[in-house]
Formats: sequence, C-alpha cells, structure tokens
Amino acid sequence: MTMLDSEQDGTAAAEYDVVIVGGAAAGLSAGLVLSRARRRVAVVDAGEPRNAAAGHIHNYLGREGAAPGELYAAGREEVRSYGGTIIPGRAQNVEHRGSGMFRVILEDGRTLSCRKILAASGALDELPAVPGLSGFWGTDVLHCPYCHGWEAGGKALGVLASNLDAAIHQALMWRQWCADIVLFLNGTGTPSDEQEGQLAARGIRIVDGPVTAVEGDGAGLAGVRLASGEFVPRQALVVMSKLRARDGYLAGVGLAAEDQYFGDLAIGTAVPAEPSGATSVPGVYATGNLTSPMTQVIGAAAAGLATAAAINAELIAEDTAAAVAAARREGLQDEAFGAEAGPLLR
Repeated sequence: MTMLDSEQDGTAAAEYDVVIVGGAAAGLSAGLVLSRARRRVAVVDAGEPRNAAAGHIHNYLGREGAAPGELYAAGREEVRSYGGTIIPGRAQNVEHRGSGMFRVILEDGRTLSCRKILAASGALDELPAVPGLSGFWGTDVLHCPYCHGWEAGGKALGVLASNLDAAIHQALMWRQWCADIVLFLNGTGTPSDEQEGQLAARGIRIVDGPVTAVEGDGAGLAGVRLASGEFVPRQALVVMSKLRARDGYLAGVGLAAEDQYFGDLAIGTAVPAEPSGATSVPGVYATGNLTSPMTQVIGAAAAGLATAAAINAELIAEDTAAAVAAARREGLQDEAFGAEAGPLLR
C-alpha cells in the first residue's frame, strides 16, 4: 500500500514545461509554485516518501504533528487545484529528446516530454545490519532528536554505535530529552578519557560488546540483545542511518550522486547542485533530500519553492528570447513583403 490517495490523475500530456520526479515535500512544493505560475507541470509520485514510517511530522510550522500522508495528500490537491497533474508512478530513466527537450520514461512504459526536469526523489535510509532493527524504524528506532526527541522524552533510550565519535555525539545530544541513556559501543572502539568523563557527567551508561539483535513485539521495542547473551531493556533506540540518494533514473543525462561527509564521517550520497537547484546538466534541476540528505521536511519544502522559482525564471528568459526571435522574423517578413509590393504600388 502506498501513501498515494486513490485518485489516479491523467497520464502523459503531449508536453509539459516541467516534469517533477518525486511527490513529497520538495516536489509538491515545487509543483505548487510552478502550477501557480501557470506552467504545465506534472509530478511523478511513487508514493514512497522517506518519512513514510513515521507517524507524524514535527517542526513544520502550522502543520505540527500532521501525519506524512495527510500533508502529502493535501499537497497533491493543492497542485491539482492550480492545474498541475499528479502521475502515480516511478521514473525509470530520463534522456535528452533534442531541441532542448527531455523525455521522462516511467517504469510502466509511459513517456513524458518536457522542457525542464526537477529531480526531487529524495533519499533512502540505510540502517545498520542488526536483526530486528528495521521493524521498529520510525517508531521506536530513531535518528533525529528534533524529529522524535519530544515523543521519546522520559523513555529508557539506547544509542547504537556504528561510529564511535558520532554515537557519543548522539548520546550527549539526546540527553537533552532523556535521562536514562545507554550507549552500546557495538565494537566501534573505546571512548577517550575525556569522552568517558563527559558521558559519566551526564549519567550516560556505557555497554561494551557487539549487539546481535533488537527485540520487541507488537507493543513496541523491548530491548537490545548482546553477543554475550545479555539483554538490556530499552524502550527506544537511536541509530545513525546512511542516506542514499534515489538517483538511478538520472544516469541517462549523465548525473550521479556523490559521497557526502560530515567532517570525516561518511553520511551517504547526494546529487550535486547549485543553491538554485541547477545541476551540471542544463535544464535539469535537483532539490530536497536528493541534494541535501539531512534536510528536514520544512526545509525540503522551502528548497522546492526556491528551485521552482529558479526554473520559472529560466523558462521566462527562454520564452522572452523566443518571442523576440519571432518578432524579428515577422519584421523581416514584413520588410520583404513591402519591398516586393513597392513597385506595384507606385
């Protein structure tokens, strides 16, 4: 079951000004801006936003606590209300069609033609390879304190290390919300004396040894199982995911995601783009988590708005240049007609 509503909008029009790949916060925000700008816009939506597993969206002014599905359903209706088209489906490839146009090929064989492409397909969270972990992702297995800290407040919390320094940073950060924190070193190393002092001063317990499973049931997370057999009860667990850009369909125009780092720490991949969203391929833009994996929902929506404005500015410049060229051709034709008719009129 996807997060798309049941309405299936039309398939491929003959030609669009912009095809947006991705129907979450960034893509729908861009679709709203461009449809309000009276552009022919199609949003290709696979119905698989990154935050699908989360129950609620937080820190989104005016929509605090909304379910992701509710936000995106409202966004689709807003795009439609200004003449935009929502196309359920997944982009398989994009390619140059010639004459400055592009072709977007969907997995089911449908083909869309457009002047500009906006890639807003987001990122996927790759979780540590611990049995049982993925089943609690987005509910009791968490990554961002600003997304989930308030709701996790007061719970017995674990921090599962996949990088020692990053996990210590996470533990100290989450201490703002939770008093009972256990840091599971999970074979990543030994904290320095300074780090041990910081953790001890904040009342954060350190547990050594590899983690072999995360256990729980339909009621929620129960705790963490160590290789020694010891079971440590926990109500929530913090992990560090790797954020992988959903970029495969861009290979046809020569774009690919690149490794991203936070200092020396590899955090995933992203498609390089200018602040405007422009990529190295003229006419192809990218925005949202596809270019900035750590951006939250409200930031992705804002990025989509800014990139849509940049795309519309480029389209206006092209429309103006085409109008000037047409006017010049018309003027030359008028001159030619006048020169030919002149002797007959004298």
